[in-house]
Amino acid sequence: MSEQTTILVEVAYALPDEQAILEVRVPEGTTALAAARLSGICDKFEEIDLDNAKLGIFSKPVSPEQVLREGDRVEIYRPLIADPKEVRKARAARARERRANEQA
Repeated sequence: MSEQTTILVEVAYALPDEQAILEVRVPEGTTALAAARLSGICDKFEEIDLDNAKLGIFSKPVSPEQVLREGDRVEIYRPLIADPKEVRKARAARARERRANEQA
C-alpha cells in the first residue's frame, strides 16, 4: 500500500474583532473548498456558509475547486454589507455638498 503525499496549508477567517488561521495537512490535490471543510473552521465560526462563501488564496479570489499547493493560505471572505462603489459615490456626494455649503 502506497502512502499518499500530503501538503500543509492554512485556512483563515476573520471577523472585525476575532480571527483564526488554522494549519491543516491535506492530501495533495485537495481543493480550496475541501481544505476549508477539513480544517474544522466552521466549528469555531458557525456563521460560515462554505457552500456560498467566496474564497481566496493570499488575497486573490479563487474558485472553490482551485487545487492547493504546499504553503497556500485559503481565505474565507465574509459577504459585503455595502457595495463599495455605492459607498464611494455617497462619500463623494457628501463632500460636494460640504464644499457647496462652505462656499455659500
